Amino acid sequence: MGKSLRRVKATLAELGIEDTIFETTGATTAQMASDAVGCEVDQIGKSIIFQIGNTNQIALFITAGGQQVNPRKAEAIVGAKLTKADATLIRATTGFAIGGVSPVGHKTLCPVYLDETLLKYDEIWVAAGTPNHVFKVSPKLIAEKISAHTSNFIT
Repeated sequence: MGKSLRRVKATLAELGIEDTIFETTGATTAQMASDAVGCEVDQIGKSIIFQIGNTNQIALFITAGGQQVNPRKAEAIVGAKLTKADATLIRATTGFAIGGVSPVGHKTLCPVYLDETLLKYDEIWVAAGTPNHVFKVSPKLIAEKISAHTSNFIT
């Protein structure tokens, strides 16, 4: 088991969230992930990461699998210019590679924003630190737990 997956497992335990980590065969799209776990595509929480202004800080948007993040609306929420974060910045800040950015277990705290679409479900699936692992969680529970561990959380 790799260090990213171990970090997510440890953070889930620390937060009191049940470990429901599931290994996929490399789902590279929300549809592939939903097919792998047997849920609706909007029950997949995609991690979309933006760089904040000219800083080395990021903002993480967890959006429903069938949705897109509107960059202009995201800028209005964050209150700063946003650009797509590159793989190096994402790994340095979160400790995860693109495709496996979990909402928990980051190396550095960052603002996290949750798509309200996810809140209509009892359970959602999100990345567990690798492109091949996801975990199931209540969106209300993850919202509550993340808000205690991030500098800025809104739905």
